[in-house]
Amino acid sequence: MALNNIHLRKLLKILYLPANQRRSELRKDIRDERDRLAGGGAGGGDFYAPFWSDAKRHVFGRLDLLDAVDDRIAVNGRRDNLYPLLRDGFLTWWNERRRWTNEPFAPGRSLRSRFLFPALEATVKVDNILAVRDGLDTEHAIYPYFAPSPELSDEAARLGLWLLTQTFPEISPQEFRILDVIRGRTFSLDRHPLHGNEEVIFSRRYSQALNERAILEREYDR
Repeated sequence: MALNNIHLRKLLKILYLPANQRRSELRKDIRDERDRLAGGGAGGGDFYAPFWSDAKRHVFGRLDLLDAVDDRIAVNGRRDNLYPLLRDGFLTWWNERRRWTNEPFAPGRSLRSRFLFPALEATVKVDNILAVRDGLDTEHAIYPYFAPSPELSDEAARLGLWLLTQTFPEISPQEFRILDVIRGRTFSLDRHPLHGNEEVIFSRRYSQALNERAILEREYDR
């Protein structure tokens, strides 16, 4: 996961974890990176990727997410706890809370990029966005936040929205959403407008986390 080269959703989780949980997550990051460098970290893939792939296909009528989640759990019992929560949260948003209704829906552009924090020598990866064009040819972009804990806060969402709008200037800022999947809640600029200090807060929190990780790493070397 390397904290200085990390997916946005994972970074938002780490930055807003309680202190003791954040340290545990950073220690795990250190162990995982050392395993990889030692050649022992084969990796098991992204736990959430199969679910999100199915959710996107559900949006475009290519499968039924209820059936798809059952099938995923049958293949891998480790998914039995979180996949139903993700499914129910996503369907609550899609069926009950989504405000754009101009069908038919078609896939939008493939959105994938990186955002650099040069002063921190760090890169934030942004991908797996659900891009949807509606019947009026308006493109909506939904970025998923999967973590069961912590719940995505208003401030964390503003930081995420700021970074998304900076990373993809070709997308209308008003069409970005961050979806806290388990809770079926979206965050957008019309309901959570930027305060103008998002870059400062993001950089400060990220810098603090990087420093904390460096301290923990030195403890491993003693």
